[in-house]
Amino acid sequence: MDETSSLDDTLSLMRDLRRRCDWDAAQTHESLRPYLLEEAHELDDAIRVGEDGMLREELGDVLLQVLFHSVLAEERGAFSLDDVARGLITKMRGRHPHLYGDAAKEPWEKMKSKQRRSIGEGLPAALPGLHRAHRLQDRAAGVGFDWPDVTGPAAKVEEELAEVREELGVLPRMPKPGAPPVYDDRHYRLEAELGDLLFAVVNLCRKAGVHASIALDKANARFERRFQRMERIAAGRGLNMGNLGLEKLDALWDEAKAAEASGR
Repeated sequence: MDETSSLDDTLSLMRDLRRRCDWDAAQTHESLRPYLLEEAHELDDAIRVGEDGMLREELGDVLLQVLFHSVLAEERGAFSLDDVARGLITKMRGRHPHLYGDAAKEPWEKMKSKQRRSIGEGLPAALPGLHRAHRLQDRAAGVGFDWPDVTGPAAKVEEELAEVREELGVLPRMPKPGAPPVYDDRHYRLEAELGDLLFAVVNLCRKAGVHASIALDKANARFERRFQRMERIAAGRGLNMGNLGLEKLDALWDEAKAAEASGR
């Protein structure tokens, strides 16, 4: 392919692969599901890293999946890539009636709420929990069920944390590290309160303009990076982290954070 390659060229390539490559010819919508998920995660990694060459390549891999499924549907006589494009254009114009029509500008979730039968309609079953919470809250906000600012969500987090502390206070004992939880009524009450706390934190993130799943992803990366620095410090001093105890581990953690902040 040269620099003048177009989407039509990629579609022709996909059709050719279906005719002449045994592996491509054997694929179905169902067999391609794992690859679509994998490519989406790889694209997400590229966005996280922020490297344009990697981003371009992974966008191409996701485009391949779109082309593949479109050609499979075309072969079945269901629809074509042109139909996919046409549907996208119709949808995007419908989402922006103030730009492509004479309607007043209206929040997207408010418009969609008029078409949905229930708040969860259309959300994928496998959507990660933090993302689902964010979307459910977005949809509720679309019909006005929302706080005007972050004050309400912040207070709700404090309220839910107090309820978690109350449940923790009536536990007969804390499970030992690594031990399986005891599934009794107390456990289920605590589980429910912790779930409410997590949901409230997601709502606070949303009202503050932060996506909880991205915030947690970055927090995971920070923790992993700092803990690895702790491990390097301990190894350099001939220390076994498993024998240090919490106080000395906390000191190592503080040292690792300070080193990271100073760029060492």
